[in-house]
Amino acid sequence: MVAGRYRLRSVLGSGSMGTVWSAYDEFLHRQVAVKEMKVPPGIPASQADELRERTLREARAIAVLSHPNVIILHDVAREDDQPFVVMELLPSRSLAHILRDHGPLTVEQAAAVGIAVASALEAAHAAGITHRDVKPGNVLVASDGRIKLTDFGIARNVSEATMTRTGIMLGSPAYIAPEVASGGAVVPAADLWGLGATLFAAVEGAPPYDADGDPLETVGKVVNGKVPKPKAGPLAEVISALMKKEPGDRITLREVRHRLYPLQSKTPLDLFGPELFRTPDGKKTSAQPDATDTQVIKTVLPEKKSEGSSSELATDPGPLPFLRPPAPAVDTTPTVFAAPPRPARRGARATALLVALAILLFLIAAGGGFALARAVGGQSLLPPAAEPRTTSNGLTDVPPPSLVRQSGDASYATGDGGQFGLDVPQGWQKFVAPHNTTKFGASTAVQYVSPDGRRSIRVERLANYFGKFPDDTEYVNWLKQTYSGDGFELFGPSPDAGGKGTTFTYRTLESGLLPGNSDDGRVTRVTFMNLVQAGDSLWVLSVTAPVEQEDATRRDVFDRVAPTLSVSD
Repeated sequence: MVAGRYRLRSVLGSGSMGTVWSAYDEFLHRQVAVKEMKVPPGIPASQADELRERTLREARAIAVLSHPNVIILHDVAREDDQPFVVMELLPSRSLAHILRDHGPLTVEQAAAVGIAVASALEAAHAAGITHRDVKPGNVLVASDGRIKLTDFGIARNVSEATMTRTGIMLGSPAYIAPEVASGGAVVPAADLWGLGATLFAAVEGAPPYDADGDPLETVGKVVNGKVPKPKAGPLAEVISALMKKEPGDRITLREVRHRLYPLQSKTPLDLFGPELFRTPDGKKTSAQPDATDTQVIKTVLPEKKSEGSSSELATDPGPLPFLRPPAPAVDTTPTVFAAPPRPARRGARATALLVALAILLFLIAAGGGFALARAVGGQSLLPPAAEPRTTSNGLTDVPPPSLVRQSGDASYATGDGGQFGLDVPQGWQKFVAPHNTTKFGASTAVQYVSPDGRRSIRVERLANYFGKFPDDTEYVNWLKQTYSGDGFELFGPSPDAGGKGTTFTYRTLESGLLPGNSDDGRVTRVTFMNLVQAGDSLWVLSVTAPVEQEDATRRDVFDRVAPTLSVSD
């Protein structure tokens, strides 16, 4: 029993990333699928907790998705501090199993799969979510014609640090995008490659890359080899347009759908007949995992690249942007140990020689590890420029972060209007989540989180606010009431420097721990908030940071970002 509610019944599938169970929800009396995350072999124990927390964070992000081609997320449960992702149980077969048992799909069948997966990915990307593990094994085909993309939360979680400084790469070798395989940043365009590789397998009956099941050799071909050409046919042009080595050269998901729609004249119910669902899933005949499995691959040494090419290692994921619960109390009762017999003492000269030898070996090992990591990413062996340092006074002696224009949509909850533009510091990660209050109704919060997880920008639109309230006072009063006692301190209002709306500043005292804070369980954060009226809507733009970074955040982020907000209302 998981979380006192979900009774596990049988294993539906298992791999190095997790186990999926058929389960029964004893509260709602329905069948569900429960995915148990596994800590992959090779992951240091220090990163295991972060991996679990990222699973929960991603589940929160994908909960906003409601799309007919995406497996529905029901719940995230904890049992013994392990996360269990609860999803809808779809009686179906994976595309990988259909291809294994019945061979390549027809053009119409492959077009139906491509349209469904492209639609799912388009909805996900609009919500700021990258799947990162698109492959036949994650495409489910049901006998009633439904086609759904699954494995969002876990897939993105394990790919968050595609290649970390520990030299571990995570992914599905035969379907992984070249830029991801070489340790580059993972962007939504990686899903376009995965869709193209999936369609390649659908029409060819085999993955585009597979070096006899050897993951390292397969990844080497993905990074350095030529892109395989699919056989001539109506889908060949679409597949080739998706499987471009340069992410920016790949066609859009909307274009994929436009090209595939004319190729599908029947409904999926008619295209995928009952004969495809009569063969039970069989066990693999090989003792090795095949190239479609998501795997943990040790440090990859790609072949020498052409001059001018570059592939940086993915940055370390860094702390999480969500508060973690206080650490449990530690038993401080002293433990008494019996001391072992003292060995014979060495001479002073022998000790000095041993110390010198140990230091020399350490320097050689450290230098070799650094050189190997830089070689994997195709970077110079010279050390990088020093990173900005955080002091008690905030970020000092560092130029302000460069800003890039971002577009967002705050209409997912209301379905009308809500488009906006905003300049955001480069490298900040986008998240989208629903927000519902009794007073103001449903809204959508679009959030941008700094790489270190300590600062965030939040954009929210309260539709039809000024149809109910005369000014922004009602929102400010509501905000005060959400914090009890001395947990909230408000300053302002004051005119916005950019002439848009009114600016407030408030500090909050909250329970929980931020990365890098002390263990006293209390953290003070500062938020700069700008309230802007556009039509009947109230737009709320806020920037939040630890109070020790107040001055730097106001100067380098809020004062530069707030005037750039443009909205569609």
